[in-house]
Amino acid sequence: MNFSRRETLALGLGAAALAAMPFSATAAVDDAVAAFTGGAAVTDGGVELTTPEIAENGNTVPVQVSAPGAVSILVLASGNPTPGVATFNFGPASGSQTASTRIRLAGTQDVVAIAKMADGSFKRAANTVKVTIGGCGG
Repeated sequence: MNFSRRETLALGLGAAALAAMPFSATAAVDDAVAAFTGGAAVTDGGVELTTPEIAENGNTVPVQVSAPGAVSILVLASGNPTPGVATFNFGPASGSQTASTRIRLAGTQDVVAIAKMADGSFKRAANTVKVTIGGCGG
């Protein structure tokens, strides 16, 4: 099989774009975290993230997050095309800083929760969810 110069260039550009995709997904998560935290340091602990270990269907994966003393909680799915899943804000009249929802996951990936605490610090928790059938067209 012979390739023209144009076809070879297109294949090379396609391969380069494919190689750069995992880095752009990581960059998107890092950008979302930086936007939420304003560049502040994030420490582990202080957030309880409940997800299933294995999700048979990525279309409806239950997620529960709890962070006593939190003002806001950001939930990210690191492997999704758009990693930002949800942001929960809690006012002074909130009885507890707990939220639950169902999210869509494209495949096996980490689910990350970052909580902004009332004192301005940021706490983090992460779980890996194994997805057998992807929910974002996978």
